[in-house]
Amino acid sequence: MRFSNVRLLVKDFAGCFKFYTEQLGLEPAWGDENSGYASFKVADGIEGLALFVSDRSEERLRNWMFNIGLKKSRSFDVGMREKLMISFSVDNVDETFVALKAKGVTFISEPTDMPDWGMRTLYLRDPEENLIELFTPLAPEKFSQELIEEDQKFH
Repeated sequence: MRFSNVRLLVKDFAGCFKFYTEQLGLEPAWGDENSGYASFKVADGIEGLALFVSDRSEERLRNWMFNIGLKKSRSFDVGMREKLMISFSVDNVDETFVALKAKGVTFISEPTDMPDWGMRTLYLRDPEENLIELFTPLAPEKFSQELIEEDQKFH
């Protein structure tokens, strides 16, 4: 199994497309602000993030559920999207914060060291309220003792 992408189901496709291209600076690999679907290059030309018009997606999900024999109709409404987060690693969270703020991006936090996670983080939301995390790994000497002990379990 290979990871394909994180797909955000959005109502304001054009607004979100412009946000990810003009404000966050992602390069589209396929699609434009009018296409209803777009994928973006996220690292070294690798595609990993896509946008899709949510109304089209909900219809396809309902049809798929019916076709595989699921009788109950399930709603895939906006509230469901609150359960996801997109996480981007950046070279320097503080510099990224300043650069994006200059482009008009609104943040829900400021750069903060998270020693228990081993990263310095920053959070914002896109125009559809999807949560986005930007992070830079902390130097190992800044990790909490708890993280160091936990990390040893997996190495």
